[in-house]
Amino acid sequence: MTAPIPPEHRQAVEILWAYHDLGHQLTPSDVGIGLGSHDLGVAACAAQLWHEKLFPLILLTGANAPTTVERFPRGEAVHYREHALTLGVPDEVILIETQARNTGENIENSRRILADHGLTPASVTLISRPYQQRRAFATCRKLWPEVTVQCASLPLQLDDYVEQIGDAARVINMLVGDTQRITVYADQGFAIPQNMPAGVEAAFRQLVAAGYTQRLIPEA
Repeated sequence: MTAPIPPEHRQAVEILWAYHDLGHQLTPSDVGIGLGSHDLGVAACAAQLWHEKLFPLILLTGANAPTTVERFPRGEAVHYREHALTLGVPDEVILIETQARNTGENIENSRRILADHGLTPASVTLISRPYQQRRAFATCRKLWPEVTVQCASLPLQLDDYVEQIGDAARVINMLVGDTQRITVYADQGFAIPQNMPAGVEAAFRQLVAAGYTQRLIPEA
């Protein structure tokens, strides 16, 4: 059984978890774009939403990062596609992009792949890990401002997600890293600015002080 979130940090973790979930009410879009990561739930969510007819086409994007190369040795998008096929998605409605190594490249390369297929979507559904929604949205709005974007993830509660990943510390480190990137990437011009309430900032600082720093990046 997975070790639980430390009780002294639970409230802070819950605050960050809620902040990154945009709670979009999904409507049909032109394409669903699954963003590569260590989480096979992204492919499962893309398959589920395709079966619900929320988009006619799935594009799965991702090469590898240090956190995924052991889990997905053939690349994130390749493993995502294989999983989607087992969930009943036909191969002809799946495109893959196998070079992207970060969220910005996920967005830019997906746009290029779609253009190469003669497609210029007016709307996209970005499918990601639950705590990546806000960063994915901000990145897409910066790099692809002409599309209408909505975000989706498997509708898991925090404890269910931790149990699925099997490592509470890993999830907390990822949450802390994504929270830092909301500000840093906006400052660096990679994403649009996002409001960060004082309570979120305080929760972030608490978890950094507690040592959840593995996913922090250098700030200029």
